[in-house]
Amino acid sequence: MARYEHLPIYKRAFDFAIYIDQMVRGFSRYNKYTYGTDLRNLSREVLKLIIRANNARDKTPHLEMIRETLEVLKGIFRMCKQQKIFPNMNSFQYCFNETVILSRQNEGWLDSAKKD
Repeated sequence: MARYEHLPIYKRAFDFAIYIDQMVRGFSRYNKYTYGTDLRNLSREVLKLIIRANNARDKTPHLEMIRETLEVLKGIFRMCKQQKIFPNMNSFQYCFNETVILSRQNEGWLDSAKKD
């Protein structure tokens, strides 16, 4: 099994998943179990897909799934912002910016995988 802890995208996604888990604890009960559950699950899904992509011979399908999952996360972040679910505006900005950074890292990895 290939190592993945050294990958910059894995490190950032791991820290981001921890942040989301802690942030969701501050949501109201209803939002914690609806939007919060989705956010937690999707952030963990990104981690799983990074590990699978790193271990796969053909990384492209996994990297495309990461792209799709990150887009879903962005959509949920926008919904949470619209409904004022985030504890503050800084939380939304941080989450959205981290998702954009992860998307860029994923696109770079995808481009290099397609060249191989």
